[in-house]
Amino acid sequence: MTVGSQVKTCYATLKSIEAGLDLLQASTTEQGLKTTIDETSRLIKIARQDIHQQIIHIDKQEPQYKS
Repeated sequence: MTVGSQVKTCYATLKSIEAGLDLLQASTTEQGLKTTIDETSRLIKIARQDIHQQIIHIDKQEPQYKS
């Protein structure tokens, strides 16, 4: 597996985690849990955005890593 494909797999995993957190938040009524999910979702979104920037960098600057 190339570096590029590993980074893209990580990105897809983060998107999946975000979707799972959205479903969990929609199904809970506990305010403390909703707050925790909100904060976790915010952190995951930041990480996903950072990974997306790395994908752009890899695709533009390092074509040998394209999958």
